[in-house]
Amino acid sequence: MGVGKAGLLEDFGTIGDIDLITQGSNMNVTFSPLTIESYDDVHALWEQCDGVGLHDDSDSREAIQSYLDRNPGMSFIAVAEGRVVGAVLAGHDGRRGYIHHLAVLPTYRRKDIGRQLADKCLDALRNAGIRKCHIFIFEDNSDGIAFWQSVGWTRRTDISIISRTIEPEIGVG
Repeated sequence: MGVGKAGLLEDFGTIGDIDLITQGSNMNVTFSPLTIESYDDVHALWEQCDGVGLHDDSDSREAIQSYLDRNPGMSFIAVAEGRVVGAVLAGHDGRRGYIHHLAVLPTYRRKDIGRQLADKCLDALRNAGIRKCHIFIFEDNSDGIAFWQSVGWTRRTDISIISRTIEPEIGVG
């Protein structure tokens, strides 16, 4: 892992799927794969963080379970002081990777947690053979845009997102 910006980050290795990290001020942060058992805590975290757009259908327990099943071992949580303080969803379509809902509680920001969560996703995507990753971010999320640019991501102005809701057929599902 090495030494962080302030010389406070030490790597204490890995136990199973959980990476143990100590980071300044005697704060222990553990990183582990996001599982559906963490859903309530993760959803509560997302609700507390500006810039995370939640939707009843695509962010329901069932939808997140489906996403995790399609993309095993690619999404992560950060736990400190017995609670989820950071989380991220990541997956791919076979060609490109996608990161969604990276969030860190405001009191835990600027402690390298967000970057480490993103790096874990990129490692998982790389191991799956994915060589490019995209992030969807609201135009007015200046803090989020600044974060991603500070950790080496490039804001693209040559493409736009165009979306359409796919309504269920009448009498189906």
